[in-house]
Amino acid sequence: MIKIEGIQSFVAVVEAGSISEAARRLRLSKSVISERLSELEKTLGATLLHRTTRKLTLTEDGTVFLARANRIVHEIDEAASDMAERRGTLAGSLRIAAPVTFGRMHLGPALYPFLAEHPEIELALDLDDRRVDAASDGYDAIIRHGPIADSRLVVFKLAASRRMLTASPEYLARAGRPASLAELDGHRGLFYTNRGVADWRFQGADGPVIVRAQVALRVNNGDMLRDAAIAGLGIALLPAFIAGPNIRDGSLEVVDVGLQAEPEFLYLAHAEGRRSSTKLRALAKHLKAAFGEPPYWDV
Repeated sequence: MIKIEGIQSFVAVVEAGSISEAARRLRLSKSVISERLSELEKTLGATLLHRTTRKLTLTEDGTVFLARANRIVHEIDEAASDMAERRGTLAGSLRIAAPVTFGRMHLGPALYPFLAEHPEIELALDLDDRRVDAASDGYDAIIRHGPIADSRLVVFKLAASRRMLTASPEYLARAGRPASLAELDGHRGLFYTNRGVADWRFQGADGPVIVRAQVALRVNNGDMLRDAAIAGLGIALLPAFIAGPNIRDGSLEVVDVGLQAEPEFLYLAHAEGRRSSTKLRALAKHLKAAFGEPPYWDV
């Protein structure tokens, strides 16, 4: 008979990429995880993972079994959550990915009261600035900042995100303050690399207007992008949730070129085809209320 803990360990190892990391997440020893995997493979009569000293890779049988194993683990988690909800509580595991800077500045303070109110929820929060794939990376949901373009996602809007061109007073005194899109030419630009291109997009009367500036810095972290702007290295298009405090204290100034940046959102999303759990819907409702409309960080 196949044991549920063996299936759970197999899924955890695949998601974590190693037995050591899976053991850490499950709060078990590596030997226990290894024993469960060996017993599962013996029961199935198939090798699921190729093990080397450097990495684990799925076999063909492992790839086929993983799809069903994921569904089994998800259904068990949901069944346990449903039973807790029948008792009037929210319970069970949640694994969520979110951007680093937003997570540090705003998501954490909003999450702590929710977790205190629902102590039976086990939250695993991964802060990562890369574009996490909610459909394939083993997450229950992702929190993302940007345009909503992926039709494979079920989306809960948390807050609108207003972005502004910003620069330090020292940079503007040295390089001049541009007052139009044309005057941005020749200015040094600071860009967030996870967007894939070094340009700024604005709302024009006839559609999007794209402006490219001289690249002074490309970086994949919002904190460093803001700090580079404060250091006088150039102009950065920053969301209000990052730049707001610095605009208020005068270390950054808004550069008004007559057009607004294209609108974006902060949203929570999960893969299409997966039912939105009660605890996930409750979390989305809590975060939306915590951020406000308009959000409290707006300048």
